Amino acid sequence: MKQLIKRLKEDQKLQEIIAYLFFGGMTTVVNFITFFLARRLFGWNLVISNTLSWIFSVLFAFATNKRWVFKSQTTSMRQFFSELSKFFFYRIVSFGIDMGCMLLFVDSLNMKEFWAKLITQIIIVVANYVFSKFFIFTQKNT
Repeated sequence: MKQLIKRLKEDQKLQEIIAYLFFGGMTTVVNFITFFLARRLFGWNLVISNTLSWIFSVLFAFATNKRWVFKSQTTSMRQFFSELSKFFFYRIVSFGIDMGCMLLFVDSLNMKEFWAKLITQIIIVVANYVFSKFFIFTQKNT
């Protein structure tokens, strides 16, 4: 157990993955809560509810990924807006994947919304990690 704790403290990549999984999980919670409130409480349709949940989760994800996962420190507004624009671009790509999966699972395969949303979010968390790690927060600015 001591070796595991020591490894966690020393291994930056492992810390990054754990932080991403934690904040990815929290982003999924934001997504789920927003989606099901919109669907159940307000009675909005699937597309509007999913879009609203996407907006809230992207805003939450940008803040947490930038600060605590990839520890990106931009030194200029240009760098900040470059990251922000890339982040939103790739989140729009993942939103297309999200919406496509939801429509496929719910409308075509008659899957229950909860299970469709859960499976879709797993796919999205993996895709978004790849996008963030390799295309968005690619340099550590000091």
